[in-house]
Amino acid sequence: LDKKISYSHLLKEWVAIKSDSGDHTKWGEVETMLNMAAERIKKMGGKVELADAGTHQLPSGETVLLPPVILAEFAKDPKKATLCIYGHVDVQPAKMEDGWATDPFNLTEIKGNLYGRGATDNKGPVLAWLHAVESYQATKKEIPVNIKLIIEGLEEVGSYGLFKLIKKRRDSFFADVDFIVISDNVWATTTPALTYGTRGSSYFFIEGPKLDLHSGVYGGSIQEPMADLIALLGSLLDHTGKIQVVGVSDDVTPLTEDERKLYDNISFDLEEMKNVVGVKHFLQDTKEEVLMARWRYPSLSIHGVEGAFSDPGSKTIIPRKVTGKFSIRQVPNMDPPDVERKVKEHLEQVFSTLNSPNRLKVTATVGAKPWVANLQDSQYVAGQKAVKDVFGVEPEFIREGSTIPIAQTFQEETGKSVMMLPISGHDDGEHSQNEKISRYNYIEGTKLFAAYFYELSLLH
Repeated sequence: LDKKISYSHLLKEWVAIKSDSGDHTKWGEVETMLNMAAERIKKMGGKVELADAGTHQLPSGETVLLPPVILAEFAKDPKKATLCIYGHVDVQPAKMEDGWATDPFNLTEIKGNLYGRGATDNKGPVLAWLHAVESYQATKKEIPVNIKLIIEGLEEVGSYGLFKLIKKRRDSFFADVDFIVISDNVWATTTPALTYGTRGSSYFFIEGPKLDLHSGVYGGSIQEPMADLIALLGSLLDHTGKIQVVGVSDDVTPLTEDERKLYDNISFDLEEMKNVVGVKHFLQDTKEEVLMARWRYPSLSIHGVEGAFSDPGSKTIIPRKVTGKFSIRQVPNMDPPDVERKVKEHLEQVFSTLNSPNRLKVTATVGAKPWVANLQDSQYVAGQKAVKDVFGVEPEFIREGSTIPIAQTFQEETGKSVMMLPISGHDDGEHSQNEKISRYNYIEGTKLFAAYFYELSLLH
């Protein structure tokens, strides 16, 4: 009981730091959080380097220093395997007026759930890894594997500087690493899971002209930019959700029978999910089809229109400039530059049929690659055994529909084995109001990580 209280107390201290990385003027709080994490590791006997991550140029043109990245390790035994743990301690913005029931930066327990920004994404899981190390130390047992950690403070804004740092330290910090593990996602259901894939992403902007006009004066006599934009956005998807860009899905990895079977044992309740999402039906009919649509097939989402009138009331202006925004979630073996080329060709072709005098400009950002792991890898074997040890069930093998670029970066740049081992619940609301982690997941997740160290050592 005392240990549980100390664990939640530590999480309360960490949640209290408003390490919102979305505003560069508040990166001082991010550094405070990184320093707190570094001190915790040092107290545990770890060696810590606050590695220089370089600089970043803001949209204004100003160049700012990036917060450092923690590179840490505990005592090393050359006979043991070396595991590197990735985590981040920055968070999404949060304010009471956003709809929180409790102060987002004051960890509050309600009915076994610990509510606070960062509780599940990702301060709770990072602390759980440290608690797992402490559990061996407290019982005076030798940690079965060598432990290294890489902890950043800018994950929520794109991990500025991190990818260059990984490449720079590939032959030093990562040289003796055998395995890399990430716990920065959630289970798909109430059953523990191992994650073996994430989707990539490309974000697109469609821009039009730059002149405000009065609709009473010019309406009906000109081709309006908003009408062009709606036609372009409307050409991207059909009513079934199928992407209409020619060739964009040609390189998607075919579904094998072995992969299809992985979906059979996932305890995903369609009716429950309809209630959670607030829809009457999905675009697909079965559990397997819905999960595949979310995880292993590409999707296109239209996010909004910048420059359009969206305030309350009425206004009869013809917007001077409109920018449509959409993104495509990509899957293996799709290549972001190839997808971007096909999207631009599609939009230019559709625009040409409008015979519009307006101008079209299409730009793309992000371009993060998808990631998929080999389930026969020893990490997944160890993870599966650890889940069975702690929870007494077989884990669900799942993919993540969102984009976590760091997994693919680790795999490409270091050549090491990479696995995602989540402990966060499917209803934790990691980017939403009332983010939480259950006390159960926090404590049992710590046990899972400790068991994982042991099972991994047996397979090395």
